[in-house]
Amino acid sequence: MIRLYILAGFSCLFLMMHLNGNLNKYINTKYAYLSESAIVLLGILFVFEFVRLYVLEREANRRKTKELLGVEESDEGQGHDSHADHDHIHHEHEHEHEHVGHAHHHGNEHHHHGHSHAHHDHDHHGHSHDEPIRWKRYLGYGILIFPLITGFFLPVQTLDSSFVKAKGFSFPNFDASADNPGFHQFLKPDTSVFYGKQGYAKVSKEELEEFKQMKDVELNDVNFLKGLESIYNFPTTFTGRTVSFDGFIYKGEQVEGNHYFVFRFGFIHCVADSGVFGMLVNFPTDASFQDDDWVHVTGKLNWTFYQPFKQTIPELTVTEWKAIPKPKDPYVYR
Repeated sequence: MIRLYILAGFSCLFLMMHLNGNLNKYINTKYAYLSESAIVLLGILFVFEFVRLYVLEREANRRKTKELLGVEESDEGQGHDSHADHDHIHHEHEHEHEHVGHAHHHGNEHHHHGHSHAHHDHDHHGHSHDEPIRWKRYLGYGILIFPLITGFFLPVQTLDSSFVKAKGFSFPNFDASADNPGFHQFLKPDTSVFYGKQGYAKVSKEELEEFKQMKDVELNDVNFLKGLESIYNFPTTFTGRTVSFDGFIYKGEQVEGNHYFVFRFGFIHCVADSGVFGMLVNFPTDASFQDDDWVHVTGKLNWTFYQPFKQTIPELTVTEWKAIPKPKDPYVYR
């Protein structure tokens, strides 16, 4: 029965994510078909499990009914035959009396031996094997129930500047030989890990052509990660160009003056491989912001050596900016 509840729980949880519009807070929406397929599959498994339990319960009730009917028939039969058998039993009683002592002694020995053997088997098999299996089963149920509890009862948290602070935002040296590609998911989107070296070079050049032809590079919700990756991969191509995009403000402890980072959280596949992407922005002297303020910025792109990161990074010198409300979907996807 527990398995039935677990299957129903996951089906309802995934369905709730779709109906509430929260699926995009967990995965790239282009993979939404996977959760839809999971809902269908879990629904089918729920039906099969329900039918299985129904059949088992019906068989158990049928056996119980047969046992009850058998006891009643046995009682009636004994009452009907008792008078007919009385004389026969009395006649044989004297004959059996001669053997009862020997049979009783032999039967007691056999019963005692059988009882001891059965008791030994019960202790050996029941205690040694059933309990570990039971604990493993309950542990498995607990592991499955935990995400259901958190999914239904904990609020959905949107990634913002507090997550950047919690991760201790920094800009490590880019090392192509590093074993952990997720370590590079700051500022610059990096999809090279999903291609071979030659394959990534080909894809990068194809994407460059899309943005190189633009007079002004407008990064929107659809092309943000792709365009930003092209800017980082081909800095000289975009130097001096006008670039505009939306994002949230992050000041941090390493940024001084009128410089702020403007970021977007982006998903490649899901929240597990999410990163915070954007660039350093130099605002006019009269501009003042708080972390998580949303802005639309337009400016000229240049490159600067940023000492706290010990890296050359893009810097957008703002020519126009305006405050905007937080988007309904604050994330961008690849």
